[in-house]
Amino acid sequence: MDVVSDRSKPQVKEYMTRDVVTVAPDSTVGDVATRIAESDEHSGFPVCERRRVEGFISARDLLLADDDEPIFKVMATDLLVAHPDMKVTDAARVILRSGIQKLPVVDDAGNLVGIISNADVIRSQIERATPEKVGKLVRTLEQIHNIDLEQERRTVPLADLTPTQGRVYADELEGRRYELEHGLAEPLVVIDNNGTLLLADGHHRVLAADRLGIDEMDAYVIVIDQPVDLGMANTAKKENLESIDDIDVVDYARHPLVQTTKRLQSDR
Repeated sequence: MDVVSDRSKPQVKEYMTRDVVTVAPDSTVGDVATRIAESDEHSGFPVCERRRVEGFISARDLLLADDDEPIFKVMATDLLVAHPDMKVTDAARVILRSGIQKLPVVDDAGNLVGIISNADVIRSQIERATPEKVGKLVRTLEQIHNIDLEQERRTVPLADLTPTQGRVYADELEGRRYELEHGLAEPLVVIDNNGTLLLADGHHRVLAADRLGIDEMDAYVIVIDQPVDLGMANTAKKENLESIDDIDVVDYARHPLVQTTKRLQSDR
């Protein structure tokens, strides 16, 4: 591949808390309420049968319940759970848009392996180095293809762009639209491969601009004089991505690594 893959970006397993405090489904409301009251860190717990996530119990769920009521009768059972291989940025999107503070993390078998919170997400962004995207991409391309590249800043027509990403998220699209309307959007990153304009970075910005009726955008352009067989171009071809009209807009909860506990339980 020409650019660093999604696995180069911080993943949930790198920032999640692995030593998760849980409660059993047959624990009583009184016992769990006492644990929450005595804790400085926990306002709720994943409910697990062994390591299988059955639900989540929060202080709010306990308010009107009798002390001797079993937790499985009052816990939330249809909650979002993330996968350890999910990007932290996608987990942040789920946490932000759903309004929850903690996201249980389960493996392919549905076993609890950790929990990621909004604080973990913030930590990942603080710790994460953010190298200049264009320079990093140029260096990567030069090393892989043993060529010297040039950069230039220019305006590119959106109709001439070939996307290299087949999906964008609806909520992030809203954010990019706001930025465009207030003049805050970053330039795109485009590779001019001997006349073919490949969109390397900025798919959300491009779709937001298109919806606002914007025909062209400012871009950092990496110029390749002689055509090169680029991995991202091959990916676009395999996914039948020819124009920005081919990009799908999906809801955050439809991310392939987000599931619900009900769905996990039905697969047993």
